Amino acid sequence: MPPLNLGNQPKTPLDAEQAWRATAARARETVLFFDFDGTLAPVDDDPTAVSPAPKVLAALEALAPVVRRVAIVSARPVEFLREHLGGLAGIDLYGLYGLEHSHSGGETVTEPAALPWVPTMSELAEQARAELPAGTLVEFKRLSVALHWRTAPRLGAQVERWGREQAERLGLKCQAGRMVLEIKPPVDRDKGMVIDEVVRDAGGAWYFGDDVSDIKAFAALRARAAGDPRFVGVCVAVANPETGHEVAEAADLTIDSPAALGDFLTEALPHLR
Repeated sequence: MPPLNLGNQPKTPLDAEQAWRATAARARETVLFFDFDGTLAPVDDDPTAVSPAPKVLAALEALAPVVRRVAIVSARPVEFLREHLGGLAGIDLYGLYGLEHSHSGGETVTEPAALPWVPTMSELAEQARAELPAGTLVEFKRLSVALHWRTAPRLGAQVERWGREQAERLGLKCQAGRMVLEIKPPVDRDKGMVIDEVVRDAGGAWYFGDDVSDIKAFAALRARAAGDPRFVGVCVAVANPETGHEVAEAADLTIDSPAALGDFLTEALPHLR
């Protein structure tokens, strides 16, 4: 009997052990995808100060040789991910929603269509620092600018309005998140597209995420499962007070926090081995 096509049943209650057992039958064909902020690492008032939750790095290191691939798919640049994952070997990194990638510690490759936008993003970051009110944190990521208002929630509407106006003026794209608005080049690249490409010849995949941008990744897993009854796809939400309900509605399972994710992955290892 083939494994359950778990990712194609978003409203059916899912037992985690059952899902891992179905995955174990084809672990060598399975990809494990993780968002970074809010999933592997708790969100912090200072986005530069975050670090993975306890047990997470050890679990990823143990999982990497057991499954086909472990991949981080994040809004962060690849270099940031590399630094904050402690030099883990055998992990693929997709940064800036897939505009950058690095496979198993190799060189960072940037989407060519995004490179001409670097000067525009740099100028936008400087403009944001000059025009937005105190309490706004402007994070320049070379190929995107993130406008955070976590430490000043009252500024949310003002900052978001300013960001969307500038994006429209410059022909850029916006991605809303947890008390942040990300402004990106008009290049057709998102987490769902990354997952779609990687799982085309995979036998299964799990995606762990916490924010609205991760829902596109869930959709990509469900589309793959809909086209192949043998594919085991599982979508996991990490709870949070801002976007958690919306993400959990789109997922098969919900985990309480990044710290709980570390425990969850550690407990999964015996099933896969």
